[in-house]
Amino acid sequence: MSALLAFKGLSKAFFGVPAVADVTLDVAEGEVLGLIGENGAGKSTLMNMVGGVVAPSGGTMAWRGEPYAPADAAAAAARGIAFIHQELNLFLNLSVAENLFVDGFPKKFGLIDRRAIRERAAELLAALDLDVSPDAPVEDLSPGERQLVEIAKALHRDAELIIFDEPTTSLTPRETARLFEVIGRLKAQGKTIIYISHVLGDVARLCDAVAVLRDGRLVDAGPTAVFDIARMIRAMIGRELSGLFPERTARPSDEVALRVAGLGQPGVLENVSLSLRRGEILGLFGLMGSGRTELARVLFGLDPAATGEVELAGTALAGPPRQRIAAGLAFVTEDRRAEGLMMESPIEENLALVSIARFGRAPAALIDADSLAEEARETAQRVRLKAGNIARQPAKSLSGGNQQKVVIGKWLMNGPRVFILDEPTRGVDVGAKFEIYTLADQLAASGGAVLFISSEIEELMGVCDRILVMSRGEIVGGFDTAPFDQSAILAMAFREAA
Repeated sequence: MSALLAFKGLSKAFFGVPAVADVTLDVAEGEVLGLIGENGAGKSTLMNMVGGVVAPSGGTMAWRGEPYAPADAAAAAARGIAFIHQELNLFLNLSVAENLFVDGFPKKFGLIDRRAIRERAAELLAALDLDVSPDAPVEDLSPGERQLVEIAKALHRDAELIIFDEPTTSLTPRETARLFEVIGRLKAQGKTIIYISHVLGDVARLCDAVAVLRDGRLVDAGPTAVFDIARMIRAMIGRELSGLFPERTARPSDEVALRVAGLGQPGVLENVSLSLRRGEILGLFGLMGSGRTELARVLFGLDPAATGEVELAGTALAGPPRQRIAAGLAFVTEDRRAEGLMMESPIEENLALVSIARFGRAPAALIDADSLAEEARETAQRVRLKAGNIARQPAKSLSGGNQQKVVIGKWLMNGPRVFILDEPTRGVDVGAKFEIYTLADQLAASGGAVLFISSEIEELMGVCDRILVMSRGEIVGGFDTAPFDQSAILAMAFREAA
């Protein structure tokens, strides 16, 4: 197959740190190319150069053999390139049809032709077997349906190259299967796909070819037939990974760190009770809508509870998050970009977000900048952060996995006793996952306690001492000892079908 898109010696550096270095690669027309690598490997930067978001520092790109150097994102879109981002680019308050035509509404007699919009939108939705009304508000759609609306936008623009960036992170297994059917259909129509994912099994199943980036360089590439999972991992991290999970060093004690009794919130939580011991990693599993995140928010004081009580080390927790933080509670939210970080601010400032008051010097409470900077550097080293100058480099410039390390680091600087981790490895590569699992073990081993919330049964089975299962706002059961039974955990979560 001929190359639709070709890179030759493509390079890009930020703040003096190479993000992409000397990448030479052909993307064949009509193929599905899996682009993999650890967080920070350069995948997003490479695609941002394709999309006209950033300009290369060196090297060239070609589109069907002709020089390609988009001035901006609009120029890339005009050439036939579409992105399906992990954070979807939709207006939730607008209808499906309005989102499809937001870049240019057809007009009749000087007015927006709403009939034409609805008819064209219906055609696009039918092509994707998406049974929703063109007039339906996007905010009423499921994550999987919203993603199909994004794909419909790409079809409306007649995109020839569609780039999927971690498309399955918020999808159910059924929605993921449906997405794969759509990608297969797009390929059959002659579309070219670049598929970025940390789910290596999906890459092996879906893609025709694989390209692996490590530290900004292309280190391996070829047909999927010659790539098994072990080869992918070796290429990504530069070594053999003996196991997906670290050896546990923490041992739960008999001392209860967090106790929850009869917690309730009408329509959200119902009579939730649990205990978390020092030195323990307690897993919490549930399907989407089970109430896992809602429970975490109530525990942290972001949302109120109508009934029940929460105790940390025997002392009742009440009041807003500020008081719970002071008591020793930490909460890593599932949406690190919107709720965990100040994306425009330097890494050092983000690391100091929770503990900054501790660096105030009397009598004017001026910040001891030297002490703060030193502890921030030590914390960055502890979480194995891959970054340049943390005093200047903004959080937004980091990869997803390194952003998550900053979120965890800001809590570590405050010395919490109980950690709530809500989907801490979502959108994170296998190497960074291993490091996050290791951090969780270290937190527990140092006398802390971890409530580990995840929709991935495998990681709970590999990391946790016990696993509780939520369904429809209730804890419906638990598993106290390893080895855990994956089928039994899932059956408990699907209690309606049991």
